[in-house]
Amino acid sequence: MKPARILAALALFSAVPALAEETVASPDGAITVTVDVNGEGRPFYRVDRHGEAVLTESRLGFLLTDQDKLERRLKVTGATRQSHDDTWEQPWGEQRYVRDHHNELTVRFEEDSEAHRRFGVTFRVFDDAVAFRYVFDDTSMGETVNIADELTEFNLAQNGSAWWIPGGEWNRYEYLYEETPIDAVSVAHTPLTFRMENGTHVAIHEAALVDFAGMWVKRTTGTHFRATLAPTGSGAARATREVPFATPWRTIRVSDDAAGLAESLVELNLNEPNKLGDVSWFRPHKYVGVWWSLHLDEESWGSGPKHGANTANVKRYIDFAAENGFEGVLVEGWNIGWDGNWFFNGSEFSFTQAYPDYDFVELARYAAEKGVPIIGHHETSGDVGNYEAQLEAGLDLMAARGVRTIKSGYVTDACNLRYVHEDGSETRECTESQVMQRHHLKVVTEAAERHIAVNPHEPVKDTGLRRTYPNWVAREGARGMEFNAWGAPPNGPSHVPTMVFTRLLSGPMDYTPGILSLEGRGQPLEMTMARALAEYVLVYSPIQMAADLPEHYAEHADAFQFIKDVPTDWAESRIIAAEIGDYVVTARKDRDSEEWYLGGGTDPEPREMPITLDFLDPGKRYRAEIYRDAATSNFEGPTRFDIVIEQREVAAGETLDLRMAPGGGFAVRFVPL
Repeated sequence: MKPARILAALALFSAVPALAEETVASPDGAITVTVDVNGEGRPFYRVDRHGEAVLTESRLGFLLTDQDKLERRLKVTGATRQSHDDTWEQPWGEQRYVRDHHNELTVRFEEDSEAHRRFGVTFRVFDDAVAFRYVFDDTSMGETVNIADELTEFNLAQNGSAWWIPGGEWNRYEYLYEETPIDAVSVAHTPLTFRMENGTHVAIHEAALVDFAGMWVKRTTGTHFRATLAPTGSGAARATREVPFATPWRTIRVSDDAAGLAESLVELNLNEPNKLGDVSWFRPHKYVGVWWSLHLDEESWGSGPKHGANTANVKRYIDFAAENGFEGVLVEGWNIGWDGNWFFNGSEFSFTQAYPDYDFVELARYAAEKGVPIIGHHETSGDVGNYEAQLEAGLDLMAARGVRTIKSGYVTDACNLRYVHEDGSETRECTESQVMQRHHLKVVTEAAERHIAVNPHEPVKDTGLRRTYPNWVAREGARGMEFNAWGAPPNGPSHVPTMVFTRLLSGPMDYTPGILSLEGRGQPLEMTMARALAEYVLVYSPIQMAADLPEHYAEHADAFQFIKDVPTDWAESRIIAAEIGDYVVTARKDRDSEEWYLGGGTDPEPREMPITLDFLDPGKRYRAEIYRDAATSNFEGPTRFDIVIEQREVAAGETLDLRMAPGGGFAVRFVPL
């Protein structure tokens, strides 16, 4: 090129205005977020940690149904910053006190068009996570924003391993987790967890999912991902909101290790504080009930000679609960609607009419006398329209019968939920659609008015809303224990060590552990006896079921003692050691005493686990009540029942040498002396 042309080219290049790059760092300075627009006016962000890329340039934007897409011809017009640091108390939880310490950056964008559309994106950067949401607060966007899909990208800087379940498929969230290279993921539900080649752990999820479509994440090319919103049967727009509004937060947990991912409470911090006021009417508890027998096909949901929800049988469970210190009895199959093919006949369910052999009035009286409330059950079979039509009457009945917690169900194929709109029209909805977000919140708020807690199965995913609505106490949202009764394949030893770093990142799970018979419907459970106990510590929920039959607990009374002792509400929780899908060791301190509890679980590989007891309170000695695998234990075969129960005296800083057998684990109670 001739010198004159070179000078002309340089002059042209220098005439391009500099881009208005904005940055914000975490309080400890480790994580940095950069926000900018590229040469085409496309907004993007990137995330670095310790100076190394975590997410490379990742675009921001939306497709709209009735406007041009909001994704290019944009410029940064301003930014505001603020910092926040406070500590708040959970009414119940895995951690009593939660610190919310972050730096915030809001970047304002304006479009170079006749409409001059304007919006903002707010970033909050914590020491262990990045979160951001879109803020539509300007009339230039019109009165209503109709969103066809989201264009937010999450472009990982490296390949590595991913743990995920498919998004939008027929069995909702109830899949075994895939472990694949990052560049082999297809469309995934969140939380979606990665370990990059350099060891950095990343998990993508969302927080404060209110009146918006839930987010799936799909891989586009290589290690690049994009958000996509769950579809709705209600029209072309997957999300419709009136201005002003803010979207749910998109969250990115970042850690050196698996433990750091699990210990982050970023989604809770991104939700609004408790809106219900005093919620002392809910108390974390353990419960039993008419459930496992149904999955074993020893009893039935429907009426007839095998009907489990009969008055005499429920009284038997109430007596068992009262004798062993449990605070609830779940009764499934109590109401009209279970006969025939209930999976497809949700319109036949009644939420006020019991089967003739279930005397709800007498059982309410008996339960009150014994101090063990009935836990209600509302199965919708995916007919949300039928449920909403009876919702208030059904909740009123439960309140009148002394029910304090309801387990609900939405068993149907994904995106087949029947919804009836105010105008009488019907649509079929996905679990994560905007319509279903509204429905679940309606159930939660109606239940709260009656001092009832809610535990939905086949639910919408948890996004931290339990902070705002503390009666939303647990959910299912993954493969639960019932798959160990009849699943092909069953959950397997790796399931819980994977879920702790995937599904359980979102919040509590009603996993229904405690099957000490270690036997399903003609198939063994793939775990040892000690591992069955450990799951009460590993899988967090403020309501934990002792899911086995009373007679099985009588057969294993020594091991059953741990289930009776272990709490459901914690002052502190820590991951002591972990590798995703391989093993996990968790310590938790009881909120109502000075006791600590320790649980460990492993995949099919045996492991020697020297545990340094530095989580115990210094200056105290403890009686360690240990439930561990025997030398002969193995999840395969009859030695899965082999267990050693012993006691030792220990103190903080000492080491407790424990071994986990294949598919095994351990559970320890530390009682101050």
